[in-house]
Amino acid sequence: MAIVPAVKSATALLAAAALGIALAAPASAQNIRIGFHAPLTGFAASDGKSALNGAELAVEQVNAAGGVNGRKIELVVQDDQAKADQAVPLANKYIGEGLKLVVSGSYSGPTRAAAGVFQNAQIPYVSAYAIHPDITRAGNYVFRTSFMGEVQGRAAAKFVGDIMKKRKVTLVTLNNDFGQSLSAGFKEVAGKFGIQIASEYTYAMGDRQFGSIVASVKRDNPEMLYVSGYFFNGGPLVAQLRAGGVTAPILGTEGFDTHNFIKIAGQAAEGVMITTSLDRDSKSPEMRKFIDDYEKKFNTPADMVAASTHTAIKVAANALAKAGADDPAKIRAAIAATKDFQVATGRISFNELGEIYKAAQIQVIKDGKFRHQATIDDPQLLAPPTK
Repeated sequence: MAIVPAVKSATALLAAAALGIALAAPASAQNIRIGFHAPLTGFAASDGKSALNGAELAVEQVNAAGGVNGRKIELVVQDDQAKADQAVPLANKYIGEGLKLVVSGSYSGPTRAAAGVFQNAQIPYVSAYAIHPDITRAGNYVFRTSFMGEVQGRAAAKFVGDIMKKRKVTLVTLNNDFGQSLSAGFKEVAGKFGIQIASEYTYAMGDRQFGSIVASVKRDNPEMLYVSGYFFNGGPLVAQLRAGGVTAPILGTEGFDTHNFIKIAGQAAEGVMITTSLDRDSKSPEMRKFIDDYEKKFNTPADMVAASTHTAIKVAANALAKAGADDPAKIRAAIAATKDFQVATGRISFNELGEIYKAAQIQVIKDGKFRHQATIDDPQLLAPPTK
């Protein structure tokens, strides 16, 4: 008979313990979870680190300001290695875990691959800086908070022809989605700005020796070069162009927008200009706060990738505040309705394709730092597609 009370007592203790755990758990369980994937390992790991830094800073700022309707947000981070074949499994994993919103901090390949998966599942998906035009064409649950490639290429052509007044231009193009999109935009409007394309040379992602391209560019003797790539291949390319005697001004792309490009290219980086969305000399309070907070937190200069992922998380948090965190359809509608939302990379308003318009920034490297060179603000020329 004495055993029964003991069992009851043990049961009561277990119930009390379970209740205690249940009461303690909501602090984490009540957080709003946002999926976030980036290339944290592999050839693009440096960009992945910048992307994660920018996203984490945005989360920290949102939570410090009270979170989203009193709830904190947290990132559920996955490494896509900048590979398209890694993106589909991680997209399905996010969907299986019940996440209602995902942000890409990655390149065009994995972002394009994941976009269709999230569209089919009707989960809102925000691309921070991947530029391929087909990303948002996956459907109405997919958005982009940065320039698409063709738009950035058109901005480059206007800068070369209208501001630099250069006519004979050679293109050196990275042979992937990124480089081809930029080249297509540039060539689309080059004639409008009086530009004659002398030649276009392509190279592969893994290339680091560019002797044949340098020799060909020297034969062209262009007035200016438009060069696409990332810091890890663009840095050696620019250094070898300068070492080979090519003195024409170089306009690069947002893939050069990192202090790593300056480190790799060395003295050859001086005077290189880039198209990007981050203006280090901006007077915008949001942009200045991002730059200052980023450098204070991470002890390294801010770059375009960090600014773009910071922007995407802020857009996501803004939509969650308006729509709540439980209904993907309402979250999608809130993102789509975003108008004149001021963030680190400018003012965000989405069109019906999930694209945004904003002015393009031209930065120039002076004394080892990115500085303001020009702003290309032409709503007609830089208008993103609507379908």
